[in-house]
Amino acid sequence: MFTKFFDSRYNPDNLSTLQRYVEVQSLENAYDLEANLAVLKLYQFSQKYNMDITCQILLKALTNFPHTDFILCKCLLNQALCEQEPIKKIISLADLLESCDFEKFWIEVNSMPELFKRITGFHDSIRKFVCHVVGITFQSIHRSLLNQLLGRVDEQTLKHWVQKYGWKEEANDMIFIANQDENIKTKNITEKIDFESVAAIMAACR
Repeated sequence: MFTKFFDSRYNPDNLSTLQRYVEVQSLENAYDLEANLAVLKLYQFSQKYNMDITCQILLKALTNFPHTDFILCKCLLNQALCEQEPIKKIISLADLLESCDFEKFWIEVNSMPELFKRITGFHDSIRKFVCHVVGITFQSIHRSLLNQLLGRVDEQTLKHWVQKYGWKEEANDMIFIANQDENIKTKNITEKIDFESVAAIMAACR
């Protein structure tokens, strides 16, 4: 859809259409960063931000962690807006994701469910990021800790994510993630030293 407007994406006449497109993304669990940045840029030009649309754009950017979409969006907001709720709260959530403080993140999310109910697939998108972090961090993890990181989900949901990533349940409620030693890639480093440098070193050794 956005391709139609790409050549004139900063035309104010397209703003209403692009705002509706943001709402479609939220409803249908779709995502178009370029279109959303265009909306924020138009807001920046006029300094007239639609709070609801801006929040939806920021929340959609959160669902694409660990990519830097949220930072790109935040750079198009003015400082005064960043200090207003609920945008201030969303920025705080981004900081929690950035620091992988998932337990506190879910506590905050669960304390304000109204903010996220329009963003279809929000919770699962965040859990996908959580699993990404777990996959590159742990070799094995206790079920209770994984459950906590995923937002204290029910047993069926926990099994869904374990199976989705090919993790294996083991004895003592442990879940095998991966042998991290196998993920370490060796790299050959070749350093080039010119003749003058070698000559200087040899001369100093005499």
